[in-house]
This record gives sequence, structure tokens and C-alpha cells, in this order.
Amino acid sequence: MSRGGSRSTAGRHAGLPPEMREAADAFATHVALVDNRSANTVRAYLGDVVSLLDHACRMGVRAPAGLDITVLRSWLARQRTLGAARTTLARRAAAARAFSAWAHRGGLIDADPGAALASPKPHRELPVVLRADQAAQLMTGPATDDPGERLRLRDRLVLELLYATGVRVGELCGLDVGDIDHGRRVVRVLGKGARERTVPYGEPAAAALDAWLRRGRPAVALPRSADALLLGAKGGRLQAAVVRRIVAAAARDAGVPRITPHGLRHSAATHLLEGGADLRAVQELLGHASLSSTQLYTHVSMQRLRAAYQQAHPRA
Repeated sequence: MSRGGSRSTAGRHAGLPPEMREAADAFATHVALVDNRSANTVRAYLGDVVSLLDHACRMGVRAPAGLDITVLRSWLARQRTLGAARTTLARRAAAARAFSAWAHRGGLIDADPGAALASPKPHRELPVVLRADQAAQLMTGPATDDPGERLRLRDRLVLELLYATGVRVGELCGLDVGDIDHGRRVVRVLGKGARERTVPYGEPAAAALDAWLRRGRPAVALPRSADALLLGAKGGRLQAAVVRRIVAAAARDAGVPRITPHGLRHSAATHLLEGGADLRAVQELLGHASLSSTQLYTHVSMQRLRAAYQQAHPRA
């Protein structure tokens, strides 16, 4: 952000010259409708682009045609001065490159300055994962046949599906009853960029699904539930924040390290690789567009192997 960094995105947006404001809005529409990105991604990109254009205006640029590499670098340098983290700087640089490429294709600028814009590579922390025995301990927690605790059947299913399939929390919440193929024991998942994939699940998840669909969901479902597989206490589609609370509470009750839904995704991927699964197969299961994202888990497995070696080998 520039000197007006304390202002909201809406405030900066309203203060832009008409050409800048129209370009920002058109870009956001493109990201949403053509690139098919999520509402959160569109909001983040729009905020970054509005911040860039606001900074450009303070440098005397009044229209997208005036954007050049000097403006882009000045904007990123300002973000760094204000204390933005490396991951934030990388995301903002990506937003600037996407905007300048879009503006160049649309004839708003003669050249694409973003093509020459470098950004710091975000530091990638190795994900926290459970050991296989800890994951098994977590799965044995929230189970009950008490008819007064139907949502406990849901909570068991949440844990089983997260670990069995490695789905993202948003993908889990978006599942409908019709996405489950009980015969083939697979689930249809709509991932990032509206990419659809089919993911298998095992017998424990199948048992949890059966219990929820027969004894849990019918007791909670309302007309507003529609086809949602997982429901909240009031019958609406289960929300991501509730899933995070379910996982955190289950980890606490099971006495295992604190874990998140994404941590269970990490755990599933790591355990698959440790069990001999092919890296490409894990990539497909997780819905990663790039193999480099999946390769992170090979580092996790190697780190665990090294720790085991140093603990057990007499000449480590």
C-alpha cells in the first residue's frame, strides 16, 4: 500500500480515476468468470490491484497505459517497507503480473511490464503431519450409537473423509449426497478452478458414511438442506469454520498433536507416499495442478526417515 495504506480497499477503489477503477473492475470480473477463481481469490486479487493502482496514481499515473516496471517495483518496495511477509509479497507480485498481462492482452497498455517483475519466493514450511498411529487414534474418537448425538456421527465422517481422501476443507463442505458412489466407493470432488476429480475412500469411511446417511443426516435434514452431504446443527450446509473446530476438538480429545483439516490432508499425502504410492497418483488424488506442489510431501517423508535413522542407527 502507499501512503494511504490505512484506507480500505473500498476507499481506495472509490478514489481511483475512472479509467483505473473500470480496469480494476473488469479485471476482477475476468478473474471470476474466465479464470473461474474462487470469491476469496477474486477479493484478494482485486485488493492487490486496487492497491497497485492507488500507488500508481500517487506517482502521477492516471490511466493503466501509464503502468511500467518502475511503478510495479516501487509498489512492491513500498509493501516491503510496510512489513509485508514474503508470502504476501509473492502473492501481490502474482496479482500485478496477472493484471498487467490481462491489460496488455486487452490493449490497455502497449507492453506487459509484469513480465519483467520478479518476486521473492515464499518460504515453504514443511507441513505438520500426524504419524500413522496418531491418525488412527484420531479416527477412533467421535463415534457413538447414542440416538441423541446424531452430529457425532457427522463428526466421525468429517474426520474419516478428510483423512481418507485428502480433500480440502472447502471441497469437503461442498460435497452433495449424489457425489458419493457407494458401489465403487469413490467420491466426486469439485476442486480449485472447477476441476473435477474422483477420489477413492476405504472401508472405515464407507462405514462412517453409512451411519451418517442412515441414522444421522435424516434426523438433522430440513428442506433447506437440499442435497448437501454434511449438515450443520440447524440443517444448513456444514461450514468450514465448524469443520476446523471438529478437527481441533477431536485431536484434543484423542490426545494427539494439534491438527487442522489441511494437516489431515498433509498427513494423508505423506502416509500414501510412505506406503509406496506413486507421486503422480498422489498428485491426482490431491487435485494439484503442478507436480511441484505434491513433491513437498517427499521432503516430509525424507525428514521423517532421517529423524528415524538418527534415532535408531548406531552410526548415525
